[in-house]
Amino acid sequence: MTPEEIYAESFRIIEAEAGGHTFDATEWPVVRRMVHASGDLEILRSAAFTGGAAAAGVAAFRDGVAIVADVGMVAAGISKPHAAALSVAVRCFIDDPDVREQAAARGLTRSACAMAKAVAEVGDAVYVVGNAPTALLALCDAVREGVVRPRLVVAMPVGFVSVVESKERALSLSGTPVATVRGRKGGSAVAAAALNAMLRMATREPLP
Repeated sequence: MTPEEIYAESFRIIEAEAGGHTFDATEWPVVRRMVHASGDLEILRSAAFTGGAAAAGVAAFRDGVAIVADVGMVAAGISKPHAAALSVAVRCFIDDPDVREQAAARGLTRSACAMAKAVAEVGDAVYVVGNAPTALLALCDAVREGVVRPRLVVAMPVGFVSVVESKERALSLSGTPVATVRGRKGGSAVAAAALNAMLRMATREPLP
């Protein structure tokens, strides 16, 4: 099979095995891409959207709103051609020297400090967390304090410590569109896949 045939067959299998679902026309391409990235149909049961999150992401990207990623792996997974076509900048502060210094001095995670710096420097943006729950918790605190109003939060950290709690806190944010995968699953590839689906829809590129 050619790469194109493999790609098309993958999505055909996902459609066939997914069967009926309750996702709307904008959410389903996002969920389908997350399933494709992870090979995990359980995402069909754990994916959740609040505040019209998928449509909010597409609208934000058509407005050229920047993306803030919690870690480099998430930033690296975002489609640069699609982001560039929409003049969407991709920012990540995890390796910033000031962040390293603050984290060491304050005894905090670099992810939390990087998120605080992003909120201060970028402001209202599309925020995507695919790795660190401490970054998501820091973002939630900033939203609750009225410091920032994200156009969208993609809340998909992965792991065992504070992961579930951070996602539920994000889902409880009033007036903030949130896309998440409930439970311990998530990760950089899944988070980037969700964003890439929205970027593709924003460019009006046909979806598989």
